[in-house]
Amino acid sequence: MGIQIFGTTKCFDTKKAERWFSERNISVQKIDLKQKGISKSELESVVTALAKKLGSKDDAITSLINSKSKDYSSIAYLEDEDKLEKLLEQQTLLCTPIVRNGRTDATVGFCPEIWKTWN
Repeated sequence: MGIQIFGTTKCFDTKKAERWFSERNISVQKIDLKQKGISKSELESVVTALAKKLGSKDDAITSLINSKSKDYSSIAYLEDEDKLEKLLEQQTLLCTPIVRNGRTDATVGFCPEIWKTWN
């Protein structure tokens, strides 16, 4: 499995991420969250990869939540164990881009300093 970029066509950071990989001739699979979405297993894989870096699953889930979303109030006061399900239901709450390198590495947002380390 190669690099996957989950985002939306209107997200500037998603466009920047696509351009960053394109400029380095790295092929990516683009997944539009508004058309296809992210599956439960893919999201859980991202959470697991982020939890390794951030220290906990709750921190990983929090990093995926877009606090600037107009729907943020629908997730802000949920218990931590319910937030993952809410993110699957309302994928507009996800911060983008979510960039995944296989099942072991993932980032949220524009993170070229981390992507440079991926082989």
